[in-house]
Amino acid sequence: MRTQLLGVFSLSWIIILFFIAVFAYVIAPDNSSNANAMHLEIHSKKPGFTVEILKFPETQKQETGFFETLLHGKKTTASELAISSYQIKKDSIFIKEYAVNPEMAQEKVFPISLWKGDLKQNLFQKTFYLGTDKYGRDLLSRMIIGARISFFIGFIAVFISLLIGIPIGAIAGFYGKKIDAAIMWIINVTWSIPTLLLVIAITLGLGKGYWQVFIAVGLTMWVEVARVVRGQVMSVKEMQYIQAARVLGYSDIRIIIKHILPNIIGPIIVISAANFAAAILVESGLSFLGIGAQPPTPSWGGMIKDHYNYIILGKPYLAIVPGIAIMSLVMAFMMIGNSLRDILDVK
Repeated sequence: MRTQLLGVFSLSWIIILFFIAVFAYVIAPDNSSNANAMHLEIHSKKPGFTVEILKFPETQKQETGFFETLLHGKKTTASELAISSYQIKKDSIFIKEYAVNPEMAQEKVFPISLWKGDLKQNLFQKTFYLGTDKYGRDLLSRMIIGARISFFIGFIAVFISLLIGIPIGAIAGFYGKKIDAAIMWIINVTWSIPTLLLVIAITLGLGKGYWQVFIAVGLTMWVEVARVVRGQVMSVKEMQYIQAARVLGYSDIRIIIKHILPNIIGPIIVISAANFAAAILVESGLSFLGIGAQPPTPSWGGMIKDHYNYIILGKPYLAIVPGIAIMSLVMAFMMIGNSLRDILDVK
């Protein structure tokens, strides 16, 4: 009962994070592409930091549709400046850039006509609920958009592993003998290579980028699926209903697809949940090594890489926050896997 409750809680958390990932640019305070709006003058600020922002007009007007914004964020050429104070005198605005020491703040002057009578709407207070990173970007927005990488790597890697692992495992388990021996030799060779090294090799061959990482991780996880499917098929193919299907003259493909695979779907779901969690960890590790998603694309592993040295510099939250996000998502998938294992176990 306790395991099932943990499974329900984990599923709820995954669903919440999934919708956050899908609607990231709608939810994120900074909906620019990759949440890459930099404010170097307010870098590495603590959670809850509030500052006044002056937004400059766009140099080139760019219209972004709803679906394009949903997928890639809002394209804009507008820039923002964190200020500590401002004064309006006649046709000019005198501003002081934000500085930790107000006496060191630089003063700048701009004509009010630059905003075409819309100055007040471009002066606003902005709160960074999780603080800012070392480039002055909104950490909360980067975290929200970074959830996409973790979810997509899981979905695509699991899909590729199922696409390759199920047919290979089913053929090995169903036919056995020399076919099984040859396939098991390939599986054992692949299994003997450390996953991270194999992913790095494939990634370097395909090139850097998150799509290459998706494919590379998927190509290394099919062996677990194949081994599980092979073992299940070997036990199920001796059942009486499979023998009856053979007597009736059904083809091997029909027996495998319609009679065997539906009866071993439970273990496949469990191994898929475990692979989903493993894919997230592998992607985070690759991003930490600089091989995964490339800047400015936000990635939880990449965010840890950028800020792990801040752990000893008095601002550990910059690395701890994405670390907790990775841990919570991986743990949720592992809990679901444990719950499914108990639910699908007929014993």
